[in-house]
Amino acid sequence: MDKKGLTISFIIEAESANYGEGIGNVSSLKKLTRSQGESYTYISRQALRYNIINQCGYDTTKLSLDKEVIQYAPDAHIDEYPEIDFFGYMKTLKGEDSKTRSAVVRLSNAIALEPFSLDLDFLSNKGLLDRYNMQNENKKKGSNLAQSEIHKSYYTYTITIDLDKIGIDKVENIEIDNSEKSNRVCNLLDTIKFLYRDIRGRRENLSPILAIGGVYNIKNPFFHNRLILKDGNFDIDTIRNIYTYDEEVENKTKVGVIESKFNNGYDIKEKLNAKKIGEFFEEIKKEVKDYYIK
Repeated sequence: MDKKGLTISFIIEAESANYGEGIGNVSSLKKLTRSQGESYTYISRQALRYNIINQCGYDTTKLSLDKEVIQYAPDAHIDEYPEIDFFGYMKTLKGEDSKTRSAVVRLSNAIALEPFSLDLDFLSNKGLLDRYNMQNENKKKGSNLAQSEIHKSYYTYTITIDLDKIGIDKVENIEIDNSEKSNRVCNLLDTIKFLYRDIRGRRENLSPILAIGGVYNIKNPFFHNRLILKDGNFDIDTIRNIYTYDEEVENKTKVGVIESKFNNGYDIKEKLNAKKIGEFFEEIKKEVKDYYIK
């Protein structure tokens, strides 16, 4: 097959979507710090991968133990299990060489586009304490207290797919038919379009409010780390500068946007020929189908 890659960068809006290890009774969000000293929360690529695989219905891959280490079962193959087709595997079996296949679908962390300002949510279980004391003669004094870091922000992440490597496992000499390759990638795109994340009693909507990318002969995540927001305005000039890298980038890039989420939503539509988010995904899926089923 022709060498082709798919890359799409997204902007989503979410709140407190991924916690790390806490300190005492304080829950800490995962975050990193840039050179200016500002902290930015993020949703790890592992968390995104978990939600994507779960909502695709691909979290059924057989597992086994190598001593105490959980791994994909040696008899789990890509023709039966799309999860290891997308994200690769390493299988070890006593007395044999290990088998490794690299991921052909790759995700970045989703990094906040607005800095974290140390906001904290104060929590107690006073409601339960009051109910307990009403039901019992031995009264309990004081409720249990906790604090959680909170951050509502726009986030950006990127997915890249080696379309010419989907459904092909040279390690175990397996290849699935092209219609199934197409179905798997389209199912993945449909899942991302409606992606969500359940966390601490909330369901966060990770559906994109802006998407930019396409199917290219050049396998580069052109728009990763290039989506910038300034005072509610999306930086169009940076995107137009990326278009100057190569004619293919400008000619094959598609943009989807919810106009009302950006102060310059009208300009995004006019200057980048942006479509509605649903139309964007349908056009990308058509290109995927055309590639596999010629």
